[in-house]
Amino acid sequence: MELAKKANSVIDSHAKVKRGLKIKKIFSNYQLYLFLLPALIYFIVFHYLPMYGILIAFKDFVATKGIMGSPWVGFKHFGRFFESFQFWTLIKNTLGLSVVQLIVGFPLPIFLALMLNQIRSEKYKRFVQTVVYAPHFISVVVLAGMIFVFFSNNGLINNIILLFGGDPISFMAKPEWFKPLYIASGVWQETGWAAIIYLAALAGVSPELHEAAVMDGANKWQRIFHVDIPAIMPTAVILLILSVGGIMNIGFEKAYLLQTPMNQPSAEIIPTYVYKMGLQQAQYSFAAAVGLFNAVINLILLIAVNKFAKKLSGTGLW
Repeated sequence: MELAKKANSVIDSHAKVKRGLKIKKIFSNYQLYLFLLPALIYFIVFHYLPMYGILIAFKDFVATKGIMGSPWVGFKHFGRFFESFQFWTLIKNTLGLSVVQLIVGFPLPIFLALMLNQIRSEKYKRFVQTVVYAPHFISVVVLAGMIFVFFSNNGLINNIILLFGGDPISFMAKPEWFKPLYIASGVWQETGWAAIIYLAALAGVSPELHEAAVMDGANKWQRIFHVDIPAIMPTAVILLILSVGGIMNIGFEKAYLLQTPMNQPSAEIIPTYVYKMGLQQAQYSFAAAVGLFNAVINLILLIAVNKFAKKLSGTGLW
């Protein structure tokens, strides 16, 4: 017993010394920690304090009574959402858009970065980079307007179809065309921008690795597969985890702007449904419950994918 007590006291004293050293280190580098203060305040004020409002998901919120004064109803609103005839349609539409966008949109920036990295002419490389980055700076509202102009009944695409003797297609009125238009426009707008982080990772590859591969007789494709791809793999894994973790948070703005009364069966997703229920119909508690359900699913996916990726590749967010 005495030995155990002595061992515990030694461990406690060691822990205290360690904590003291950490505090001393923080104070000696306080200027660096001050740089973190604005970001810390931002997240506390705009991300953590508003989490108090999650309580309305479990209450029948009445604005005049406030959050604490509104009656507690438990999981009533969650049950209402699960029993709604729109539940499975919303899940199918949200997951359908997110998964297909991930499958199509995630590998393309990697391919683009690998191709750009092989270009030897700096002028041509800068020109291509400018062209593929530019769509990222188009606002979502402008992009949605462009889609309506190009794909309307009298738009450019239908005029080209008529020119070749085809029949015009009502792209914006047919539910089956919503997903291809949404995903294709997203790929066009974001692929170039998403490739930047992979180009940065490729810039960190030591030229000596390529020189050694050339000395061993490796051609260009072999160097891409055995030098470049392994170098960007940790970055790709982290970005994949983040993408899967936000799979239910597909962009609200574009989906809402591209919705029409006729493509609604395919265009209605959880974020647009929350907006309509919460702000247009003032069903605040129900909208909060649906939004919380969405956030919990994202959190579960993030933790699961991070754990799987860490086991598989040794790389994870934490």
